[in-house]
Amino acid sequence: MGYLAGLAAIWAILGLVAQGRRLLAIRPRADLALPKGKESCGVAYALTLGMMPWAKESTRKHLFGYGRGILFHLGVFASLAALFLAPMAGRLPVWFLRPGWILVATGLAAGVLGLVLRLADRNLRVIQHPDDVLSLVLVDGLLALALGALYRPAFIPWMYLEATLLFLYLPFSKIRHMMYFFFSRVYFGKLFGRRAVVPHPIMEGR
Repeated sequence: MGYLAGLAAIWAILGLVAQGRRLLAIRPRADLALPKGKESCGVAYALTLGMMPWAKESTRKHLFGYGRGILFHLGVFASLAALFLAPMAGRLPVWFLRPGWILVATGLAAGVLGLVLRLADRNLRVIQHPDDVLSLVLVDGLLALALGALYRPAFIPWMYLEATLLFLYLPFSKIRHMMYFFFSRVYFGKLFGRRAVVPHPIMEGR
């Protein structure tokens, strides 16, 4: 089952690479404004301080959602690590596995809470696409089974099966934002760094 999950992961990576190549082939319109700053500084800001909660109004006003998202994504990264470590879980010391348990457990709690809040919000339900729910269910499922696999080896085949389904679906789902996110941040940094809009003292919280 682990080999099947590995093949599915290769499929997901190839799908993301193909979409990335299509993005790179798009030629944005030339910026005719005279440059006032450095694109490199803008990109550096966009990928560091520009992702801090005080950098955007949407996150400044919704710190709970920002924190929940951080915990959720940390849990996802930990669950992916569990895919590789699970077969060795019985031979790894408890002190090494404990941080993984904590990250996956808190990520699962954040993910389930996010799903519940999405389903309970009337406004979100109106604009909701089935992929919004399915993507969250698949990721939450991986978190749950990864947590189980770190405790009991009997969960490992089920975790790999869930990972296989997730990786096969990934190139067609909203989960592919994991790639688009970096494209958008780099484009944002280059555009507004060139115009000396970012980095800006106000946006850095000073």
